[in-house]
Amino acid sequence: MSDLTLTEPEVITGHTDVICSTSIERIVTGRNTALVQIETLIQQLDDISALTSSVGGGKSNEWGVRQYRYDCWLMEKPETAIKAITRNIDRSIWKDLMNKSGMLALMDAQARDQWYNSLEIDDIPAISEENILNTFEQLHLSKGDVFERGAINVFKGLSWDYKSNSPCKFGKKIIVTGLVKYDRWGFGLNWGWQRDRLADLERMLMILDGKPVPDNRADVTRRLGDHIHENRHSNHYEDEMFAIKYFQKGTAHIVFKRPELVDKLNDIIARHYPGALPTKH
Repeated sequence: MSDLTLTEPEVITGHTDVICSTSIERIVTGRNTALVQIETLIQQLDDISALTSSVGGGKSNEWGVRQYRYDCWLMEKPETAIKAITRNIDRSIWKDLMNKSGMLALMDAQARDQWYNSLEIDDIPAISEENILNTFEQLHLSKGDVFERGAINVFKGLSWDYKSNSPCKFGKKIIVTGLVKYDRWGFGLNWGWQRDRLADLERMLMILDGKPVPDNRADVTRRLGDHIHENRHSNHYEDEMFAIKYFQKGTAHIVFKRPELVDKLNDIIARHYPGALPTKH
């Protein structure tokens, strides 16, 4: 496992403290208090439905209140409504904690998709002090594995049809297909897995360099996309990590500008595939 020192903040330090002055107890208490108030409000709407039905108008008055509740809570039955609302609140809290943890910076696109998809199921873990501590303790312990898995996934996704892409290591450059497109207006950046892979590659290099990881509003794919949009007929982009030359057929040659960081990536590959790389002297 890599000995990683994260520059991103971590939610759990030790077993009890949460960064950014955020208190686990405050999160849990606030969540529980909100749910109690919501449940009370739903019950009050139910009581009002019964009252309006009893004073006149029969089912039509009762339906008016129930329809209002349906529009607000998107549910008919109180127990179903509170379950859905609880799940939505807990999902939002888990997302917020994960964003603060720094773990998303370590994950490749596939791992991040798996995390977000896990929050869409009906039986996500309830927000509690025990669940928060256990979840992020496990994530903290596995951060090296998570990072290395992302590096391996990027490496395994390279096409060996190009000589520059060594099946044993990252070389001075890699060649990818489908990163860009070309039409009568000039070049454009494609959406898709190659774009995600380039962002993953930058993320790994920045972490290995001990620098903060840019979010998706400022990562290499956003900068490259802006560059292409402003320079439709240029086919070259460069920043501190990469020199990228792209072609009308959609291929892109990505040259690494920090060979010492590429060596660190190759150390990861060597740990996972012993014998793939020659022994260093």
